[in-house]
Amino acid sequence: MIKIYVSQSCASCRKVKKWFDDNHIPYQTKDIFSGTLSEKDILEILSKSENGTDDVISTRSKIVSENKIDFDDMKMSELIAFIKKNPSVLKRPIIMDDHRIQTGYNEEEISTFRSLAQKISDSVCNPENCPSYGTCLKSLDEQGKIKKAD
Repeated sequence: MIKIYVSQSCASCRKVKKWFDDNHIPYQTKDIFSGTLSEKDILEILSKSENGTDDVISTRSKIVSENKIDFDDMKMSELIAFIKKNPSVLKRPIIMDDHRIQTGYNEEEISTFRSLAQKISDSVCNPENCPSYGTCLKSLDEQGKIKKAD
């Protein structure tokens, strides 16, 4: 399952959720400011980050810059505790599945979260290749009419 870590005031977070909704890809959201960000969540985020804290922590955040925090000097337990206490240091949105992580809104990069089945479905879901086209949910717009081909 895809998880998206968001904040309510984040425009990029809204764009990401809309992209997943428009592409009919299920996801779970977790608001980083709701108090439900667990140590397990933070550890999972950090463990999937290819470049350590650089991928997920905003060094431009006020608390980091004012206190000249060096994350490389922290033990993992200290880092997790710091993020849990100061979730605003996390870049947003953070998109994660079982294998990868991405921060921010980049439509081209987000498309990697589409499953192989969805990609195959997209390639054959058209009037020429699909006998069910016109009756399936994928081919219908919000008013129940067949979507026009691009």
